[in-house]
Amino acid sequence: MFMKHEKLVRDKVPEIMQERGDNPETHIADDEEYWIKLKDKLKEEVYEYLDNEKVSEMADILEVINAICDFKNIDKDELEEIRRSKLEEKGGFVKRIIWEKTIE
Repeated sequence: MFMKHEKLVRDKVPEIMQERGDNPETHIADDEEYWIKLKDKLKEEVYEYLDNEKVSEMADILEVINAICDFKNIDKDELEEIRRSKLEEKGGFVKRIIWEKTIE
């Protein structure tokens, strides 16, 4: 019996599985598949965080974001500068403002 997963896993997961006696079948994704699987992984990690709110899940989200930056050649310093610029221009979420409706 086997279970089919078809999902992106961290680099050392196959080794860890083999050490515990499992026999994972893996392949290396091409660019197209990798991009699809990165987006799937981001959704998966966000859903896991929303489900249990563990800091470790938030760390997983950051790891996927770092992988996306590397894959898409996004400079992390530039990304942080964009974040800061938006914070300065529009603010953050500290005030907890909820937009209810627009009256025309």
